[in-house]
Amino acid sequence: MCGIVGAVSTRNIVPILVQGLQRLEYRGYDSCGVAVYAPGGLKRARSTDRVAELLTQVEQDHITGTTGIAHTRWATHGAPAVHNAHPHFSHGAGKEAGGKPGRIALVHNGIIENHDELRAVLRAKGYEFASQTDTEVICHLIDSVYDGDLFEAVKAAVGQLHGAYAIAVFCKDEPHRVVGARAGSPLILGVGLEGGENFLASDAMALAGVTDQIVYLEEGDVVDVQLGKYWVIDKSHKPVTRPVKTVQAHSGAAELGPYRHYMQKEIFEQPRAVADTLEGVQAIVPELFGDGAFRVFKEIDSVLILACGTSYYSGCTAKYWLEGIAKIPTQVEIASEYRYRESVPSPSTLVVTISQSGETADTLAALRHAQGLGMTKTLTVCNVATSAMVRECKLAYITRAGVEIGVASTKAFTTQLAGLFLLTLVLAQVKGRLSEAEEAAHLKAMRHLPAALSAVLALEPQVISWSEDFAGKENALFLGRGLHYPIALEGALKLKEITYIHAEAYAAGELKHGPLALVTSEMPVVTVAPNDTLLEKLKSNMQEVRARGGVLYVLADADTRIESEAGIHVIRMPENYGPLSPLLHVVPLQLLAYHTACARGTDVDKPRNLAKSVTVE
Repeated sequence: MCGIVGAVSTRNIVPILVQGLQRLEYRGYDSCGVAVYAPGGLKRARSTDRVAELLTQVEQDHITGTTGIAHTRWATHGAPAVHNAHPHFSHGAGKEAGGKPGRIALVHNGIIENHDELRAVLRAKGYEFASQTDTEVICHLIDSVYDGDLFEAVKAAVGQLHGAYAIAVFCKDEPHRVVGARAGSPLILGVGLEGGENFLASDAMALAGVTDQIVYLEEGDVVDVQLGKYWVIDKSHKPVTRPVKTVQAHSGAAELGPYRHYMQKEIFEQPRAVADTLEGVQAIVPELFGDGAFRVFKEIDSVLILACGTSYYSGCTAKYWLEGIAKIPTQVEIASEYRYRESVPSPSTLVVTISQSGETADTLAALRHAQGLGMTKTLTVCNVATSAMVRECKLAYITRAGVEIGVASTKAFTTQLAGLFLLTLVLAQVKGRLSEAEEAAHLKAMRHLPAALSAVLALEPQVISWSEDFAGKENALFLGRGLHYPIALEGALKLKEITYIHAEAYAAGELKHGPLALVTSEMPVVTVAPNDTLLEKLKSNMQEVRARGGVLYVLADADTRIESEAGIHVIRMPENYGPLSPLLHVVPLQLLAYHTACARGTDVDKPRNLAKSVTVE
């Protein structure tokens, strides 16, 4: 999602700003820009191409400065176009929008819900708009209340905003000063290591190699960033001191090595990522989830899982584990739906959030909604230890997937499943539903996961053969039953995300209740077929497909007695893995999506219209 970088320094900060944008490219964007203070006014460059093109433009236009802001934008209001790209200027640059010379420059992550009302008020005051964005409204609003003190102007303006925002602003009348504010979108302060310089960013990764001294701003904070100093006020406008933390962010994108794309690399990193996530797990103990976990787990009688997208499907998988192994009633909710419906809260419910970034706006909002309803027993499964999700939950399990650059999540998903299975075992033990023999068997299976995943990855050549069939299709159907129905959902999501093939997933037993009408020889049907208690039922569903001329692509365990024949293509999984089988069966589905996308020539790592970290509602 959108990325922010800002800086105040004594040196030319344009290279730092652009490099920061490059480190945030993995999040997804459709335009980018940079603005600086230059003697005589504001200068900027904006582009709807990649950051590399922006850098060329900056060099050609000789844009330099010691105070500036930069941005990668993912369109919400207004199409991807240069005039909608950030940074925005009040009244545009110079007099291009018909008003007084621009003095305010601003970048913004989030969505302002009352932008129409504010736009009408500002137009009545004579302001003209050069874009269709809600962001330009903030820029003009700050300009309208500016009276020589940018910090006071921002403080006054944000009080009129409804919605989510993280902003960085500077004014040509006050060089060496950038003001930031956040509500609902992340924003951090980077304390410089030399020359009194200081920084703002939406993600610590943007400042990797520049500073590791990070201040995490909290909801409603406004920060004044100057040379050699900064200060913060909270949502009550009271001065506050936020702790400075040392954060070792990764310095830029990882090397691709022998892989064509980051997604392929990340698929093949899964054995190591799962091993790292489970490293140190020698026994099933509540303390794996934080201090006080035993007391919390003892007191809960149900689980509510809140998540979005791929993380939601990991939660759906965990529901089968939690109810089947730990015998705990579990509800899984799409975060963006949960917060907008009437629900029945229970203080004895464990609220579990799942997020790769820990900054997912809908999931954070759902968490806060649950807390507001009195459900304070909270836990997150998250890949970023310094994220808002981790800070706002009482308990946490940090997955160790490492940086995931491809927009379509792969290793983050499997490490989430590993963490959720561990949570299941801990809850089962605390509730007295896990024997010593069962604990030992599950620990042995988890330790074997990296080797089992490596064996599945060896199936890549067979998956490539399937992808050649899929490349010319425009629709696909995925089927699964029980524990593997969410895996079918995740497989369909991967295919549609990066190939743009319309794909749907169904519980196989639902075929005759509607989806069977879609089945023809042109509709490939992917079936996840482990050897479990539902196998014979699944075989009947497969026959329903064959009877209508459908072509099956089956991921079958070795002992399922499903053979390749006319209209049935079978890839045989290396071994039956019981309750942990979802972690193995999802890998060929990831590879299928990846190689089909390669065959179709799409942008695998940066699919159209999508962003890595969704920090707006």
